[in-house]
Amino acid sequence: TPKMLTRKIKLWDINAHITCRLCNGYLIDATTVTECLHTFCRSCLVKYLEENNTCPTCRIVIHQSHPLQYIGHDRTMQDIVYKLVPGLQEAEMKKQREFYHKLGMEVPGDIKGETCSAKQHLDSHRNGETKADENLNKETSEEKQEEDNDYHRSDEQVSICLECNSSKLRGLKRKWIRCSAQATVLHLKKFIAKKLNLSSFNELDILCNEEILGKDHTLKFVVVTRWRFKKAPLLLHYRPKMDLL
Repeated sequence: TPKMLTRKIKLWDINAHITCRLCNGYLIDATTVTECLHTFCRSCLVKYLEENNTCPTCRIVIHQSHPLQYIGHDRTMQDIVYKLVPGLQEAEMKKQREFYHKLGMEVPGDIKGETCSAKQHLDSHRNGETKADENLNKETSEEKQEEDNDYHRSDEQVSICLECNSSKLRGLKRKWIRCSAQATVLHLKKFIAKKLNLSSFNELDILCNEEILGKDHTLKFVVVTRWRFKKAPLLLHYRPKMDLL
């Protein structure tokens, strides 16, 4: 029977799999080393790699000179952690809101949007509002359609200036762009390659403060780690790819 197949597992028993070895806390913005697949909090791992080039768990060399290019956001792991640990996601959202308010900055759209959705959900229950399944499914379908047609315009936005720092490539006619903070460096490479009619986006390097950016880095991550407290736009340079020894 279904009751016999159900097995309860204590959170304590799986803590080792969903905590960061560097801070011993639950994973926040889970980030995985592509070389060995060990996962840590992004902020913990980035800080660690400022002085090291090996994995904190197995000590394998990630990359001799640019280890930050070989780590990536692990959305699946983060979703699992948030589902398993009660109240963790809400607590993290609260901390982020307090952080931005303390700096006098506007709360990013993704955090604000999640907060509004949660508030609306609670208000509907408090007011005793109920809807028929048919109407609910219809509204859900309409919302999904609106989201599909939104093209990430409701995301937190980042203003970017794309400059060419190589005589081997031409500059863009329109170097000022604005796009979702969830876009990655790979998206920018594809955009530039298309505009310059390059045969492959893999022929490009994109740099910030003269440091090559990893293709999986989101623009939000770049802003937070390399452009914090600097005025917009985020200045990025592109050039032909250089093979590092």
